[in-house]
Amino acid sequence: MRVLIAGLGNMGRSHALAHHHHPDAQIVGLVNRSGATDIKDLQAYPVFDDFQTALTETRPDLVVVATYSDSHADYAVAAMEAGAHVFVEKPLATTVADARRVVDAAMRLNRKLVVGYILRHHPSWQRLIAEARNLGGPYVFRLNLNQQSTGESWDTHKALMETTPPIVDCGVHYVDVMCQITDAAPVRVNGMGLRLTDEIAPRMYNYGQFQVTFADGSIGWYEAGWGPMMSEVAHFVKDVISPNGAVSILSGMHPASDSVEGHTQVGALRIHRTGGADQDIDFPQEPGHQQLCDAEQAHVLHAIISDMDLTRHMNDAVQSLAVCLAADESIRTGRSVDLMETTA
Repeated sequence: MRVLIAGLGNMGRSHALAHHHHPDAQIVGLVNRSGATDIKDLQAYPVFDDFQTALTETRPDLVVVATYSDSHADYAVAAMEAGAHVFVEKPLATTVADARRVVDAAMRLNRKLVVGYILRHHPSWQRLIAEARNLGGPYVFRLNLNQQSTGESWDTHKALMETTPPIVDCGVHYVDVMCQITDAAPVRVNGMGLRLTDEIAPRMYNYGQFQVTFADGSIGWYEAGWGPMMSEVAHFVKDVISPNGAVSILSGMHPASDSVEGHTQVGALRIHRTGGADQDIDFPQEPGHQQLCDAEQAHVLHAIISDMDLTRHMNDAVQSLAVCLAADESIRTGRSVDLMETTA
């Protein structure tokens, strides 16, 4: 399968390496704004500095979109209209309307569209979701991912915040986890945020948190902050609580908050059942970041070859984005947002 990779940042290069090593994939081009790449294994491939030129000249079967968020929707639709299937990194778009536009294009043109929810391909996170569902709801979700970023990592975060706040960029992963566990529709969101640095635009904030209420009575809290001022204490909280107990990732298993490997790592789960003994489950052989990207891109190829029905996956991607964008709206307006009106 002919594959074009757009964007060679942290995720883009990992996806490119996944296709470089996959026997059923043939990379036909890379899109990078500098028009070059220093990644040794990828230097044999043609590099373009313009997406449309690359799309026209390479005629790919699959386009991997791993650019900044504000280009995701336009690149994805252009690729599908050119005849390609699409993998697009999260978030799918920067507005709900654009996210729906991408999904509508996939349905109209009969293209496969996979969104980069990497936790869906992680066996330890799959186990966490299964154990939480076994407890039964309603649920309390307590999730965060704060990153004490400096140097190059802080530069990357500042670039991302030109269009997307942390609670949206990272939050879509964890709202997706909430929705997979409860299966209930999110109905209302309240958010708070604060700009903790003069190094970002006046209307942007680098710390935020929100609360979401679900139709079954479940409630969720998510928090995300980026920057050199963030604390390393309690930066990784992952708890799911129900009337019958709780499932938690043991935070002591995690490295520094800015570690990409640590963002997906579980290490160990603690299952607490009301009235019973706690059970710890260790995951000593967890996949690393590159292995997860390999699995994700293998899934994309399989979805295309097997003509997999991705309707639920696409709708889930729009729903989780809608929650996070509603949280951003709540932060900016100071009012709660009714999701039933936003997503209708």
